[in-house]
Amino acid sequence: MSATFVSHLECAMTGRRYRAGRVQTLSDEGWPLLVRYRLERLARSLSRDDFAPGAGDLWRWAPFLPVARADDRISLGEEATPLIPLAGGWLGAAAGEVAVKDEGRLPTGSFKARGLALAVAMARGFGLSRLAIATNGNAGAALAAYARRAGLSAFVLCPDDTPEIALREIGQLGGRVWKVNGLIDDCARLVAAGKEAAGWFDVSTLKEPYRIEGKKTMGLELACQLNWRLPDAIFYPTGGGTGLIGMWKAFAELGSIGWLQGPLPRMVAVQAAGCAPLVEAWRQGRERAAPWPSAHTVAAGIRVPAALGDFLVLRAIRESGGFAIAVPDEEIVAARDAVARDSGLLLCPEGAATLAAWRRARQQGLVKAGWRTVLFNCASGLKYPMAAVAGSLDKDGAIDFSRLA
Repeated sequence: MSATFVSHLECAMTGRRYRAGRVQTLSDEGWPLLVRYRLERLARSLSRDDFAPGAGDLWRWAPFLPVARADDRISLGEEATPLIPLAGGWLGAAAGEVAVKDEGRLPTGSFKARGLALAVAMARGFGLSRLAIATNGNAGAALAAYARRAGLSAFVLCPDDTPEIALREIGQLGGRVWKVNGLIDDCARLVAAGKEAAGWFDVSTLKEPYRIEGKKTMGLELACQLNWRLPDAIFYPTGGGTGLIGMWKAFAELGSIGWLQGPLPRMVAVQAAGCAPLVEAWRQGRERAAPWPSAHTVAAGIRVPAALGDFLVLRAIRESGGFAIAVPDEEIVAARDAVARDSGLLLCPEGAATLAAWRRARQQGLVKAGWRTVLFNCASGLKYPMAAVAGSLDKDGAIDFSRLA
């Protein structure tokens, strides 16, 4: 057994309370639910000295998480992901100014492992067995893996242009996967329509309360790695925005129990120019974002035309003094190629978008010289198409090695 400090669930829009310890989806008004904790009790039981930087896995944060029984935890080895400093070359940054938190090291090669580990653990604890998700790829792979580990079934709907490697990964991990002739919001509508007929429980972004809690561990882990003093800015690739919402929640919880030193970071939502509803809403001072027409980008993971939790992302940006910024695909590709060449780090397109956005923000004066900035690379670059290699050698022919130097 293990203790949980959960107090209740709360509608993110109205503040109305809901009982914890039972199956919940959205609030009665259709808004996301947030898990709330008895933090004063937690603080009396633990101190930050109980957490060593870089040690242990996701479940060491169990006191900050809602899984009440240790037997319900599911693990595929979610070790702390590294902070990799970048400097020089295309970036033009001073050493120590920019670091990448490389979430591609997690199981199934993406940060979706964090959220789905929690969602599946809670689902198993509640006796749910048929979990469904709308996804651009990586979340489907994570669901398939953790559901298989837990002995549950995963049903995955993806846009029909989802990278083939992601579709095959989902299938290989035991998920039942279908391609849909549309975008992720079309997939989400089909999942919602199939819940009653197919007996699915929807674990799509923010449709249940617990993926946020898994993503929250990015913030807990980052604070611990930086000795409880957070960076000046965090650039986060933002589609549905669960991770940005979760990190801001983590920082609020840590701050309320006095574990943080110094100010909170500016939260920066990074989107692609071809799908930037949150950027447009932030610029116009709106609380909600209008659906983005004809969404397109090479960074498919942030191609979300309408996000259920858009108001939570915009709230975090404004409360933190941050901003939202969009970058075109050509800058995303250039950033990915440059950091691979200069730093030996293979970013996914969504992670590369944060680097392109940082460079653009620095040029525009939105990021000051000397700021410590953390960029989130949300998945392994190995999961995405790369440029073909044309060079070849004939083992039986004469080779002019001077041309190979």
